[in-house]
Amino acid sequence: MSVYSSQRIALIGLGTIGISMAALHLFRESNIVDVFDTRPDFEEYIHKTLPIYMSELPSTNTDSRSSPESQPSTSLLASLVSSGRLRIHSTLESACASATIVQEQGPEHVDWKQTTWARIEAVAPSSAHFWTSTSGIAASIQQAKMQDKSRLLVVHPFNPPNIMPLLEIVPAPETSAERVEFAREYFSLPGSRHRPVVIRKEIPGFVGNRLAFALLREACYLVQEDVVDAKDLDTILMASLGPRWAGNGVFESYQYGGGEGGIGSFLNKLGSTMQTIWDGQGRINVEGDARTEWKEKVIAQVNEAYGTVSAEQIQIKEARLKDIIGIQLKDYSRHGPEV
Repeated sequence: MSVYSSQRIALIGLGTIGISMAALHLFRESNIVDVFDTRPDFEEYIHKTLPIYMSELPSTNTDSRSSPESQPSTSLLASLVSSGRLRIHSTLESACASATIVQEQGPEHVDWKQTTWARIEAVAPSSAHFWTSTSGIAASIQQAKMQDKSRLLVVHPFNPPNIMPLLEIVPAPETSAERVEFAREYFSLPGSRHRPVVIRKEIPGFVGNRLAFALLREACYLVQEDVVDAKDLDTILMASLGPRWAGNGVFESYQYGGGEGGIGSFLNKLGSTMQTIWDGQGRINVEGDARTEWKEKVIAQVNEAYGTVSAEQIQIKEARLKDIIGIQLKDYSRHGPEV
């Protein structure tokens, strides 16, 4: 099966990630997307929620895409359902029966994932590709009850995946190379702005979350120690590391930061300072210990700074995120930026 062929994608679990993945897959006009979730109001939920994520689809009005306050019309969703491109199912078995790709976004529980993949394997076509959008449970753990362990791999998106370009593809040791390459090519098709990266070995949290959680841990430690409050910490990040890393990434930034000698020169000049900071970075326990009062402090400061998250705020943040990602794709050569 060619990656350029029409795909029939079964999405199992339609929470925030699953809904966004549905929008991502529906962007390819030749795809058929089958969806299943156990929530009792599933069909009503899909009709109410999916249109919010559909503003990037080819047939959506440009004006609604440009204004974060506007609400996407449900007419596109009705058209997708009536044309058969979006199919809502009441059972996992019917959703997977004709799939070329099955993608799971269910609870982060090992037993649930192992049992679900065994059920999927029993009803899906033998050629179907199996992808899990887990945030940290390795494919090698999830596949324990499967007969053919070469089919399953992790496709870990960053939220929301219909906007965020990164997809971490993480195979288990037994995943076939052909399955890995199919997933990488699927998200690299012409016209896609997504950037799939194949992770070479399984590790808890993969790469993106390990980097994010390392920064979050130090941020919580600094708030706990009253070095800075939560809102000022966000200002520091957005006014320094955020724009720099969005433009260059970690290693490229320090390559330039070292001048003519590159990152080697940077490490030699600032090595002792870096080591002092590394040795002094905070270690705090999320699950509970004598010092978990940091959680109450962080939660209170964040709530005070930003309040309750509203649908309008989410749309505004995502509109800004689209603009930032668009800037990354501009050509800033000596001839000037070109869109």
